[in-house]
Amino acid sequence: MEDKKKFLYIFLFFALFYFLPVDSARITSGAIEALAMMHEYARQHVLLCLVPAFFIAGAISVFVSQQSVMKYLGAEAKKMVAYSVAAVSGTILAVCSCTVLPLFAGIYTRGAGLGPATAFLYSGPAINVLAIILTARVLGLEMGIARAVGAIAFSVIIGISMAFIFRHEERERQTGFARIEEDESGRPLWKTVWHMASMVIFLVFANWAAPKVPVGFWAAAYSIKWYIAAAALISIVASTVIWFSKEERKEWMSSTWGYALQVLPLLFGGVLVAGFLLGRPGHEALIPSHWVASLVGGNSVFSNFFASIAGAFMYFATLTEVPILQGLLGAGMGKGPALALLLAGPALSLPNMLVIRSVIGTKKTVVYVSLVVVLSTIAGTIFGLMAG
Repeated sequence: MEDKKKFLYIFLFFALFYFLPVDSARITSGAIEALAMMHEYARQHVLLCLVPAFFIAGAISVFVSQQSVMKYLGAEAKKMVAYSVAAVSGTILAVCSCTVLPLFAGIYTRGAGLGPATAFLYSGPAINVLAIILTARVLGLEMGIARAVGAIAFSVIIGISMAFIFRHEERERQTGFARIEEDESGRPLWKTVWHMASMVIFLVFANWAAPKVPVGFWAAAYSIKWYIAAAALISIVASTVIWFSKEERKEWMSSTWGYALQVLPLLFGGVLVAGFLLGRPGHEALIPSHWVASLVGGNSVFSNFFASIAGAFMYFATLTEVPILQGLLGAGMGKGPALALLLAGPALSLPNMLVIRSVIGTKKTVVYVSLVVVLSTIAGTIFGLMAG
């Protein structure tokens, strides 16, 4: 059976390239956009976003006790505590839909309940304080408030829904974690917290984007970002060498490497496909951009649904969704579909879905993506009616 499946994949791959109309201008532009998007992704998101995230995920699985994860994010944790921790953690990190993946995999495999883990998975890219402020400044205060309220509510609703839908499977999975004895390393908790916080600070400040208006707190933080990132990096190296044994450091590297091997191939493949089909903002690929613009005009349920679907499959680097929406609104996009895309787009992407599937399986991934799309559609439709 396995050989037949492999042969089918090989045959489909062969047929695709055998009949591919390589002389078509659309195919050519799609291929160029796939390479261009992969180039941008490699230069802007791998070294300072994904690599630190892999190290954090590896550290979670090695240095953070399973009981600590389960205490605050496990199925038996108080719901208010678990979902508050998940939402706040995501807000602080403010990462993109791909950088959050190794962190999500780390806490999920360490014993976090499916509900809090998926709440964290959504909140990481969606509840980005700087993005929400930029949304309010560029797209209007009402859009900024709607995005903030919707993203916070979604993280909790999605988490609780996932926990309820898969409650039987989760009960069985959590029983397996409960049988594992706590590993007593003898190291004070504050040392582990310091080490993890240093890595998070490095991740946040190394990727701190330049503000549109060079005044205020965000501009001040940007001006010293590399000093803070350098101090955090020194702290990481020093605490790793002083507080952790050679065996622990080796296990950390092994865990980090494992997450990289699991995530990177799927991410890179997904970025290439997304680039080939949709291209970068302002660049034409296989699917003409005017098709998308024409389908998200007005505030019908369909236009909101299509905006949610389009946002779910497109890849948005952090903060790029705002200028993209600004252009689409200028081209006739309705306010409802704009909010729907804002709520679905930053939290999902085709590469993101492929990796989520490898962590929690196809069925849970389909339900998670469906919840994001449906909730975004509903929120967009309501907002469109209210905004007139």
